[in-house]
Formats: sequence, C-alpha cells, structure tokens
Amino acid sequence: MCTGSSSDSNSNSNSNGWSRAPGMVLKTLVVIGGAVLLKRLTKSTTRWDHARSVAQSLSGEKFSREQASKDPDNYFNLRWLSCPAAEMVDGSKVLYIEQAFWRTPHKPFRQRFYMVKPCPKEMKCDVEVSTYAIRDAEEYKNFCDRPKDQRPQAEEVIGDIAEHLTTIYVKRCERGKRCFYEGSTPPDGFPNSWNAAAYCTSELAVLKNNEIHTWDRGYDDDGNQVWGVKGGPYEFKPAPASSFVDMFSPLNFPPQSIEKRIEGSFVLQE
Repeated sequence: MCTGSSSDSNSNSNSNGWSRAPGMVLKTLVVIGGAVLLKRLTKSTTRWDHARSVAQSLSGEKFSREQASKDPDNYFNLRWLSCPAAEMVDGSKVLYIEQAFWRTPHKPFRQRFYMVKPCPKEMKCDVEVSTYAIRDAEEYKNFCDRPKDQRPQAEEVIGDIAEHLTTIYVKRCERGKRCFYEGSTPPDGFPNSWNAAAYCTSELAVLKNNEIHTWDRGYDDDGNQVWGVKGGPYEFKPAPASSFVDMFSPLNFPPQSIEKRIEGSFVLQE
C-alpha cells in the first residue's frame, strides 16, 4: 500500500503541474504580446520620419489639369515632375523638381532643387523644405525622365546646388483637417526682385494620395501682390496610370498670349 500510496501522490502532482503549465504559458504570451503592442503604440514618429514622408509625397508626376479645366482663365494645365537626386551627409534629401506645360514636358519653364530635412528641435515645425537654384539648369532638363546612368550623379548634384531661394516650414496637420502636412515661409518671406517684387512667400500642403498644393506669390515694398495667382494654390494631382488625356484639348495648347499670362500668375525666374 505504501508503494501504491506513493504512486498516487506522484500522479496527482504531475497532473497538477501539467494543468498549470498552459495557464502560465498563456499569461507569459499575453504579457509579451502586450509589451510589444504597447511599444508599437507608444513609439513616437521622429522628425526624420516626417521628412521622409514629405519627400516621398513631393516625388512623382502630377498635373493641375483638373483645376485648369474648372478655371482656365487663372490656372494652366501644368506638369509637376520630381524625383530623388542626392542625399547629403546629414541625411537631408535633395529632390530635383521641374514644371512644364502638359503638352511640352520636355521644355520645363521652372527647374529647382528641393532640400528636405527635419526642422531644428527648437523650432515649432516638423520639416524644412528649402528651394535652391541650379547652377546649370540646362544640364538637368528632363532629369527624372532619363535613365539613372544618364543623369548627373549625386556628387555633381550636390556641387550644382546654387543660390538658396526660400524655405517652407512644414508641420503635421491637426486631426480633422484635409491635409497631412502644411506650412509656409515666414510672413515676411524671402528676398525676390522678379517683376518689381521686393519679397516672395510660398505655401505648401500635402494631401492624401500624394496630392500637393503650392502657392507662390511676390509682393512689392508696399505689400501689393505683383506676381502669382490670387485665387488659391496650384493643385497638383497624380494622374492615374490608366487614364487617357486628350492631347488636342484646348487646355494643352496655350494661346499666343501665354507669356503675358504666365508673368501674371506664375514665376519663370526668381
């Protein structure tokens, strides 16, 4: 009986041990899973994350066709094309950006470098988007349309970054707003002498589906607007890959007075 009693005791002990094991494993998994989930939920988005997001949204091919079709007297059907061109030592992204009429994409009337990086910690913004002139703009025409081995390489790009023109200070949009990011230059803008201007201002907004809104304006010493559209920003939207645009649409054939209209609404040269 002693043997039998000992056997029964061991059996009960083993049984209780196995019955507790699954519960312990489950609790451990719950604790680990909760810790991982909490870490993911509490992980803050860094300013570098914001900078990468803004740079990605600025990149690609976009058009203002929809806006031009609604208000052809004030907006043109323009093509916005941008792509990564280089990366600075500190991680700042350099984008090449050009704008042209939809019908003549190989003849851009505006070419710039954008440098995208986080705002300094002491500033109340997330991302800086700075615009620079290009030392030899002719060499960069249709940069994004070319194979990578036929473009100026990163070292050349960095060497061709010329005069600083403007900087837009961008913040993450508040909840409930239509945009993801928005920002502007300081109220007093940056020096600009084109078309009798004394200074210029710029605004930028990033919306869903990589849509971007840009609004550049020039003012004289008295605060009168001397160039740039007055009704609101240009709205550039990515064109669906499957969409077909009528090449013979009047929107794609600027009238003979196009130069004068551009001078009144869009800057060719700063």
